[in-house]
Amino acid sequence: MATPHGYFLEYFRSLKRPDVEEWADLYIFRPLAFLLVKAIYRTNITPNQLSGFSMALGVVAGGLLGTAGAAAAGGGIALFFASVVVDCADGQLARLKKNGTHMGRVVDGAIDYVVGVAVYLGLGFGFVSASPDPLKGWLLVAAAAASNIVHSVVFDYYRNRYLAYVHGVSSALVDDRNAFRREYVELGRRGGQGLRRWFIRLYLGYMAFQMKISRDPMTLGPIEPETFRKANQFTMRLWTFLGSSTQAVLLMAALLARRLDLYFWTMIVVLNAGMFALFLAQAALDLRVKFVAAAASK
Repeated sequence: MATPHGYFLEYFRSLKRPDVEEWADLYIFRPLAFLLVKAIYRTNITPNQLSGFSMALGVVAGGLLGTAGAAAAGGGIALFFASVVVDCADGQLARLKKNGTHMGRVVDGAIDYVVGVAVYLGLGFGFVSASPDPLKGWLLVAAAAASNIVHSVVFDYYRNRYLAYVHGVSSALVDDRNAFRREYVELGRRGGQGLRRWFIRLYLGYMAFQMKISRDPMTLGPIEPETFRKANQFTMRLWTFLGSSTQAVLLMAALLARRLDLYFWTMIVVLNAGMFALFLAQAALDLRVKFVAAAASK
């Protein structure tokens, strides 16, 4: 029989990199997802099937959030919570079974966008239906959604930069692109699977755009990994508060309190102000790290 210590170690093996995980994932969603993974580990359920189930839960949650009534809203919150847990479980199952694929990561990422659109549309219809000014209501929803996207992009950049310096995984995006290019060419040579080939072509276009707007994560030049980790571990933890899981917790809390307006204003004002403050703090920290690295190289 496995000991609690054994379960604890196995749980952390199912994680990507604990030092860049959001607090909500580490202490809420991923522990629950790990229980689900343990329950289905010996079944034939695949990570992609979990991803599809997560999408179904999220889309239904968005529909419920767009309807009137406390019961529907409560069901929407419960299904949205379950969707986030299952979304965490697909990657953990893939890592424990060592059967993750490039396409699986693409599917998982695409599903996150589908769920995000469904939830925000549901929030919009639900919020605007109770608003005296529908136009202002939709503008508030749109501004919060845009802030959500910006927060996710910024968090991804600083997380990737931290991973590049501390864990040496800066080429993951390039590796994925090359793998999909090879598969795209091979599918064209064999013929058939037109839908899969179209999907890969679409994703290659998205990756090209992502790489175009992203700067090289190692902008500070060569820095010893431990030096970078010690200087940035606290700031990296602060950046994680811009992640999607943390914002999902804020959303569910606002829905339970029936103060969705507070969630929107928190996204637009509080988190954007925090992001700007972090930009300034990170810039000052980067200058100090570069100075220390330059002094050490002399």
